[in-house]
Amino acid sequence: MEPSQAMNLFDEPWIPVRWLPGQGGPDSVGLRGLLERCQDVEALDVPLAAAHSALLRVLYALTARVTELDEDPDTEWPRRRAKILKSRALPQDGIEKYVSRWHHRFFLFDDGAAGRPWMQDPRLADECTDSSGVNKLVMTRPSGNNHSWFGHVRDSAPHSPSADAAVLYLLMWHYYGAPGKCTARVLHGERISEARSGPLHGSLSYHPEGESLLVTLLAGLVRPRAEVRREEDLCPWERDEPTDPAGAPPVPVGPCGWWTDISRHALLLQPDARGEHVTDARITWAYRLPGVSNDPYLIWEHRLVKKETIRSARPAKASRALWRDLDGLLGHQPPEADGEATTVERPVLFSTAVKLTDQLRIRALGLDQNKSKNIQFVSGLTPATVGHLTDEIPEARVAVGRLRRLGERYGENLVGAVRRAWELYTGGDPKQAGRLVPQAEALYWPAAEREFWARFDRLDRTREDPDGGLDIGAARDAFLRLARDAYEHATEPLTRTVRGNQAVIEARGLLWATRPVHKKK
Repeated sequence: MEPSQAMNLFDEPWIPVRWLPGQGGPDSVGLRGLLERCQDVEALDVPLAAAHSALLRVLYALTARVTELDEDPDTEWPRRRAKILKSRALPQDGIEKYVSRWHHRFFLFDDGAAGRPWMQDPRLADECTDSSGVNKLVMTRPSGNNHSWFGHVRDSAPHSPSADAAVLYLLMWHYYGAPGKCTARVLHGERISEARSGPLHGSLSYHPEGESLLVTLLAGLVRPRAEVRREEDLCPWERDEPTDPAGAPPVPVGPCGWWTDISRHALLLQPDARGEHVTDARITWAYRLPGVSNDPYLIWEHRLVKKETIRSARPAKASRALWRDLDGLLGHQPPEADGEATTVERPVLFSTAVKLTDQLRIRALGLDQNKSKNIQFVSGLTPATVGHLTDEIPEARVAVGRLRRLGERYGENLVGAVRRAWELYTGGDPKQAGRLVPQAEALYWPAAEREFWARFDRLDRTREDPDGGLDIGAARDAFLRLARDAYEHATEPLTRTVRGNQAVIEARGLLWATRPVHKKK
């Protein structure tokens, strides 16, 4: 297939968007159209949270390039960014200049002699003698002997995804690809079939979101160091030649590298004759040696374990609501967890995001994963703006931390009380202790989230209240009431016997505990 006949990601529509009221346009746009009209777009409308997260990083890199915010040689970066926001559009000349220079590297399929399909490695056509299949590419499908997730498909009769859908799965593999066995890649006569985990595998990233996609993209940019130069801080499609898989992964020297050049997987898509669908794929490892990771959109936790400090990204958990991470995003230290000293390192991005505008919400995007399977996409958006809670209002930040801890304390107390009641009722059978816990948590956490945001909206933004506007006694009573209601409802079946009723009454006092009454699992 000639590149002129293939899908070019600058031109062809493949990115779902949601337009601002009063603005109109197609349901999907290409990269050029998105950059030109981002001021008219409310937000991306990508249904898969991991694909949304990955796509944002690509868009940050393109935004930095077309605005020349990929360098800060004169320390005027904040002023230049604010000027672009004031103009209410990305510079058209910058868009045209970048598109014309790199248009040939944005073909999704390019099988020419010197082909460079976007975000793919053409060498896999020779180095991978076996294919991985489209079911492996589409991360929401089972492949091989794995269980079904969103639908039933068979490797013997796969459904070919459309080209525009395949781009999103391509991005998901680059950022959230699983470690372990993969399609073998032959390198220097050696067949190797072991991949490292993607840089965002199992993690949750946090992105500032404004009233339009223009604000979102500008707020999401990371300020480069003064010594960063664009000819060194490269995106993978800007390299003259593909990197050497036998060597170490490239170490990003600036934001564009951190956004786009950190993948641990190599892919190559095979299109049908018309270039409208992907019929096969090769998915394998990109590097044998480990690389570094320091993503600016993650909460990094520092745990002291056996006198050694372990740094890891806070994982994505489908059962954990966004508000429970909010004080970590604001840089407020959480309490000790599981008896281990823990500190948090908030996403470095937020130190510059709030200087653009304080009218920002936070969108959390990720994928709950373990080494062997994908569990659930995780997505959340704060219902209130949080940009005003910066270092300039420490009282409010402390109030958020206290409010979050109260909500979590009574949630933990609830779990401990329910488990204790069941243990007393059954004679202490630990295997059945958690039988009623999911029901209690399903009642408590959604109600606690509503309570949190209702009180968050009433926090003081003027610095006049030394407690940040938080009535800690009233907040404590509110969360305790929610825990009591959930406890009574979840344990009601036990009260139908004398033994069970006595167990419920005895365990009920744990709801008032001031320290965790159970170990987290």
